[in-house]
Amino acid sequence: MANWPAIGSIILPNLGGWVNGLYFAGQIRKDEKPWYDSLKKPSWNPPKWVFGPAWTVLYSSMGYASYLVWEECGGFNENSLVPLSLYGGQLVLNWAWTPIFFGLKDFKLAFIEISVLSGAAVATTISFAQHDRTAMALMLPYLGWLARIRDV
Repeated sequence: MANWPAIGSIILPNLGGWVNGLYFAGQIRKDEKPWYDSLKKPSWNPPKWVFGPAWTVLYSSMGYASYLVWEECGGFNENSLVPLSLYGGQLVLNWAWTPIFFGLKDFKLAFIEISVLSGAAVATTISFAQHDRTAMALMLPYLGWLARIRDV
């Protein structure tokens, strides 16, 4: 029998990523001069084709981590309120970065936003660790991605 809560927890974070990716990939390609390609990026910046697969893995990992915490806490209740609220908040911040960076092209606001997002992701990971060590471990690749200096 399928574990629908686990499947849903993996699909949900990916939805925002897929919507952002599809919408803004089309916007970037419409530009006469592809502005993203013209940005000065650090040497360790991955090639564009890496972003889709990497974010699918990252979103799936953090989604499954949220499921583990939800399960460990016995569902949505007072025990899961803080970790799952932190998770939801950082997920919304994660989804918001793409429209700020690619849509508004506001690099200062994107930097501020990703700084807040990074703090929220750290808080989520610490909160997850208090309930499930595997959930914490599943968040570590995401923190690693956020820790690298972004395209801002």
